[in-house]
Amino acid sequence: MMEPQTVNGILEAIRQAWSFANDVEITLEANPTSIEAGRLQGYRDAGVNRVSMGIQALNDEDLRRLGRMHSAKEAITAYEKARAVFDRVNFDLIYARQGQSLADWRRELSKALSLAADHLSLYQLTIEDGTVFAERFHKGLLRGLPDEDLAVDLFSVTQELCEAAGLPAYELSNHAAPGQESRHNLVYWQGGDYVGVGPGAHGRLTLGGQRHATSQWSSPSAWLNSVRSSGSGENAREILTVNDRFEEFLMMGLRLRDGVELRRAASISVAGLPMERISPLVEMGKLQIKDGWLSATEEGRLVLNAVLRELLV
Repeated sequence: MMEPQTVNGILEAIRQAWSFANDVEITLEANPTSIEAGRLQGYRDAGVNRVSMGIQALNDEDLRRLGRMHSAKEAITAYEKARAVFDRVNFDLIYARQGQSLADWRRELSKALSLAADHLSLYQLTIEDGTVFAERFHKGLLRGLPDEDLAVDLFSVTQELCEAAGLPAYELSNHAAPGQESRHNLVYWQGGDYVGVGPGAHGRLTLGGQRHATSQWSSPSAWLNSVRSSGSGENAREILTVNDRFEEFLMMGLRLRDGVELRRAASISVAGLPMERISPLVEMGKLQIKDGWLSATEEGRLVLNAVLRELLV
């Protein structure tokens, strides 16, 4: 919804606060319904060099069920328009949808891979408490969701097809050609620092040797009022405990195929690594230790939430 000149203004403000690397990656998220060729060129002129599109599905019935406002044809047209302007364009799909068979997903993912240049985000549909989908689910209105066995098969075929297409998973739900991984996402998963600005934004900042969790007002009007009155939209800042930092580091890092560096993990934890919990998971084939790194095995990635529950008790 932002005009190109607004994006330009934001990037100019950032340039005044921080220096940019020569090869800085600047990603703009877009919906297929908001893509216009003229605006895309304006975003590129402002400095954007990567576009991430929320396509979600490549068939109209499932797009309707997901509450999306675009059709599959509109999504593909928007993607092609973006590719004509930007060298790097990625898009998201959701799978494990209602009534989706393994053959359905194989066909849809194959089509997506024929379109995708270097990056795909592929998320299994999950029911999160407090969402509209959770409300529908509890009312019995989400029929045809896959059972656990089919969900595992859908995940496995996702890995198989993406690997064959040269886009292996570098994170649990993200696939990219080598060297084309999303840099800002890697910052989160590798436990780096990031500044969150704008309504609802969260950040992690290391200041004076302590790691701070920041959040900004969720309501746009409340955020804007705060900025006008105090110069900041921040509504909370918390110093994370050592235990919080360690748990967050493992929870995020184990989503990466490479996992976490044991030396860095040990430097965060005062009590040291919980080998009494790691070793049984290694013996069960859910985790592995190699060359000083701890990572989830292929079997462990299938049940990563359960692995983390065992690891972080």
